[in-house]
Amino acid sequence: MHDDGRYDDPRVTGSTSDPVSRETDYPSWSPGATAPSAQSADSEPPRGGPADHSTGPEGADPTVVRRTTEGSTRPANAAEVRQTLGRRNTAAAVRFEPAVPHQPGAAVVRDAAPVVADAPVASTESLAAVAADPTYVSRETPTREEDDPPLAMEAMRAVQILNPSGEVTMPRPDRTRVMCVANQKGGVGKTTTTVNLAVALALHGNRVLVVDLDPQGNASTGLNVPHHTGIPDVYDCLINSVPLAEVAQAVEGIPNLWCVPATIDLAGAEIELVSVVARESRLDRAIAAYPGEFDYVFIDCPPSLGLLTVNALVAAQEVLIPIQCEYYALEGLNQLINNINLVRQHLNPKLDVSTILLTMYDRRTRLADAVEQDVRNHFGDKVLQAVIPRNVRVSEAPSYGQSVMTYDPGSRGATSYFEAAQEIAERGVKEPVGRNA
Repeated sequence: MHDDGRYDDPRVTGSTSDPVSRETDYPSWSPGATAPSAQSADSEPPRGGPADHSTGPEGADPTVVRRTTEGSTRPANAAEVRQTLGRRNTAAAVRFEPAVPHQPGAAVVRDAAPVVADAPVASTESLAAVAADPTYVSRETPTREEDDPPLAMEAMRAVQILNPSGEVTMPRPDRTRVMCVANQKGGVGKTTTTVNLAVALALHGNRVLVVDLDPQGNASTGLNVPHHTGIPDVYDCLINSVPLAEVAQAVEGIPNLWCVPATIDLAGAEIELVSVVARESRLDRAIAAYPGEFDYVFIDCPPSLGLLTVNALVAAQEVLIPIQCEYYALEGLNQLINNINLVRQHLNPKLDVSTILLTMYDRRTRLADAVEQDVRNHFGDKVLQAVIPRNVRVSEAPSYGQSVMTYDPGSRGATSYFEAAQEIAERGVKEPVGRNA
């Protein structure tokens, strides 16, 4: 015996033992089977291998005809056959598989397939069903509800938020709700909250007016309303008694939404209002004299407790306080509540802190959870269940002159503000949905 990958061919060595190949492992092989006949040089090469090889180790014959590079043929002797078969078993067998006379069954395929961790394995019944009926669907196939891709879910949220049908899907109040968005601390999300809540309510059938009372004019920027020098703004209403209807501008692309812009002139209104009679109620009278009827009026306040903020507190019926989920936001909250109580006692008895909204919530930190628990324990039901997370889309939207509701309606920030607007609408409604305008 030679250990070259095959026992010696009996027709070469004269051995009377049966020819056995260690590569003969396909199902139809048996020790007594007849080896395939060798093919001539002019016959078609077998499938599964190139033309310059023999039909396989089972069909090797010392009299096989082999092609040379010059195109001539000559018989091969026993030593060359043995050498060729050894090379076939060690190298060529890696590249080429021997042709088999029939297709293997399902059991052979399953046993020969490589095992992959956590990979679904088709059962024999499933293979048989697929072979019998090409339209067969396995019960292991997940349904659409179980396997919705994230993009599809985001698209569904975007359609819900944008409300392209224009139907009244959020309840409309029976009276105008004037809400003052105030917090003496800066950077807590007052302007962002004002813009996004106003857009969300307007997209779902409510008539909304936004009064930008901050000299920086960020709310006007977020709604893409011109507020450069020379534009009639809220300063003219406070100082020159210009009617609010002549100053309000319709927001492009958002039906049922108007904005009273603020320019840099408003920065001097604090000093000029000192000598004006009834200086604390100038904005209240301007809103009351507006000829149109609104469902909501949002007043965006500056980060201070000056005369502009006092005007907003006198004109409003409700106060919405955005609170950043950090310690500094809690530190100045007591002073804000004390000033609101002073305005209620002396200027506006109907003023009430109705809504607390937690903003810039970072779920990765324990501090955010601690602040949320403290606020909910102190204010109770006044705190909205919706919480605004930190989201880069919310910060990107103003640079494009949009709110996050229209910039990326499928983002987490837009979804959170939509839920907050819906909760505000449901809390203050006394009239059913579908009231005609």
